[in-house]
Amino acid sequence: MPPDRSSLVTSLTLAAVGAAMLVTLTRAQTPDAADIAEGLRLYQQKGNCQACHGWAADGQKTDSQMPDGPNLRETKLDRAKLVATIKCGRPGTGMPAFDKFAYSDGRCYGMKESDLKKFATRMPDPPATLQVREVELIVDFLMAKVVGKGPLDHAKCVDFWGADVEACRDLKR
Repeated sequence: MPPDRSSLVTSLTLAAVGAAMLVTLTRAQTPDAADIAEGLRLYQQKGNCQACHGWAADGQKTDSQMPDGPNLRETKLDRAKLVATIKCGRPGTGMPAFDKFAYSDGRCYGMKESDLKKFATRMPDPPATLQVREVELIVDFLMAKVVGKGPLDHAKCVDFWGADVEACRDLKR
């Protein structure tokens, strides 16, 4: 009999804490405007994160066929946990693993593909796999423009896009 869903959640929570402690990122410098712009491009295009999390990362998904993603503007995840979540996904949810080898060798939550099968969990396929640097750029963008920035208003929208685009025009000034 496969373990129940609460066992999976408990196991993943403990593994996530351990994985976050192991994640080490070396950033020689603060991301510049080009890094943040590239992170936005990856968020929108290659990762297609907006399909579930919304163009403003506020949980207002842009594709009704996709699962609901959390509001990243209100997330409590720090940089290391965001990196781990993007690389490893969230088993038991709709969040895919963007690391091509995520469950091949135990690098994610100490689990392999065979462990996921024990929980009758299948990870959704990502739209594309991401390189380590691409994950870091997406997280640079999220940390600079999204996480902890609160609800979107006109000024934040203009800052987010770098211009007064059509999406900003209906927002409160």
